[in-house]
Amino acid sequence: MARADVLNPNPPEFGRFLYASVGGDRRCCAVPVLSVLARLDLDPWTEAADLAALNRKAAATRFALLLSRVGDVPTLDQDHGAVGRELTGLLCEGASPPGNPDSAAKIGLSTRSGAFWAILAGLFLLSQMMLGGSMEMGE
Repeated sequence: MARADVLNPNPPEFGRFLYASVGGDRRCCAVPVLSVLARLDLDPWTEAADLAALNRKAAATRFALLLSRVGDVPTLDQDHGAVGRELTGLLCEGASPPGNPDSAAKIGLSTRSGAFWAILAGLFLLSQMMLGGSMEMGE
């Protein structure tokens, strides 16, 4: 059976963390955590899940170490440790890793998608009936 998260397999509980800004780059553009992790060739959602599985102090230390490897964000050159501590506070502790069916259950979503597909099929049929009716009227 198809999973409910087929359209967006990434768990939403990491959104606040991944879209938070670490500072501005050399062109004064805000750089989110997601971009920083991608620049380091890491999967942002997997890394967020790994950090969330750690205690807060260990997560802050690990994240600060990752931030220290980023060279084009001046804010991080100044104090990557403080940025790491602040942003790891946005993580949900004990969150499930991406692709884990429990992650959908934790936020109240069903892991069965039968209802979704039934509603989608109903909407499709309804739109087809409406289009068919309007074409007959135009002739």
